[in-house]
Amino acid sequence: MSHKMISINRAPVLTLWTAIVAERLGFNEDESLSMGKALAGLNAQAKGRRLGIFKPHEDKVHKARASEHGKQFWVELLGRPIPASNTEVGVRAVKGTDPIEPAAVARYLASKFAGELDAVRAAMRRLAKSYGPKDLAERAFALYEKFRPEIPDGVKGWGAKGDLDLNVIEGLAKKEV
Repeated sequence: MSHKMISINRAPVLTLWTAIVAERLGFNEDESLSMGKALAGLNAQAKGRRLGIFKPHEDKVHKARASEHGKQFWVELLGRPIPASNTEVGVRAVKGTDPIEPAAVARYLASKFAGELDAVRAAMRRLAKSYGPKDLAERAFALYEKFRPEIPDGVKGWGAKGDLDLNVIEGLAKKEV
């Protein structure tokens, strides 16, 4: 592979990587896309709060706890619990009580990666397939930390683009598989 760098924000990279990991762990593509978007959103909220950009909304916590029991459950991906529910069309991560639509996530990824989505997806799939599901589940976030775009620390890095190097992703794949 030639040296390929893509200038991109971390959020779509994390969204795609989470979706790839979810697929490797047994979710279908639509289920995985919703999981990826949810996890990236949860990470962005946590970072935004840590940086003082967002303030916690206690009323949302109360509403979430007051919602119907038994309909939502948690899926852990990349070491983080993601709220999800079963729908008529499969498992979907939820934002509040609303299922995250995979078609919207697919459009988001296509717009953020532009013409590079297929190449990045292929590299991430090779990386994910080079690990057994259990091993990948344990190492997925650490792998992401090794290939994610570098951005400035603190508020300066909020929304900033960095370089995603496909050679780094390819290099992280276990060679014996």
